[in-house]
Amino acid sequence: MNKLFIGLLAATSLFITACSNTSEYRPPKQVNVIAELKEARAELHGNLISRLSATKPIIAASFANIDNLSMSSTFGRMAAEVMAAGFTNGGYQVIEVKMRDSLFIKQKAGEFILSRKLQDISKEHDAQAVLLGTYAIGGSNLYISARIVRTRDNVVIASHDFSLPLNRDIKHMIGRQKR
Repeated sequence: MNKLFIGLLAATSLFITACSNTSEYRPPKQVNVIAELKEARAELHGNLISRLSATKPIIAASFANIDNLSMSSTFGRMAAEVMAAGFTNGGYQVIEVKMRDSLFIKQKAGEFILSRKLQDISKEHDAQAVLLGTYAIGGSNLYISARIVRTRDNVVIASHDFSLPLNRDIKHMIGRQKR
């Protein structure tokens, strides 16, 4: 009887220990960031509520950190680059705008507002729209919101939201972790 009791106690302990290990740390999923950004670009393009002309340029601006809209990161610049490349490969004319002061950001509203300077750049290049976005850093994911804004009236004509696991590569690209 004593051996049976000890055996049941041991089996119960193993079962409880096995169940409690289900919450152990699991490293963030590895993803192909470029492939995910390309897929997001396709979704963004598919969400257009009005057509874009292949003969008029689109301006691409770096994606910004939602908590500090005047700042970008390696990830923010890369997101804009990959999405812009997709539009270029799709037959659109894309102009890059890497100047941070070309955008005026209204911090309290939490969204991009096209500045007079960007309006001037848009007019100079006869741009029909601006590709831009923001990202938010969560506990285990990076949340991205991409938009296309028509320049003549600042109306958002396409948007797409998605997330990526906050893995080592992405942490490095947003400046949260050294390699």
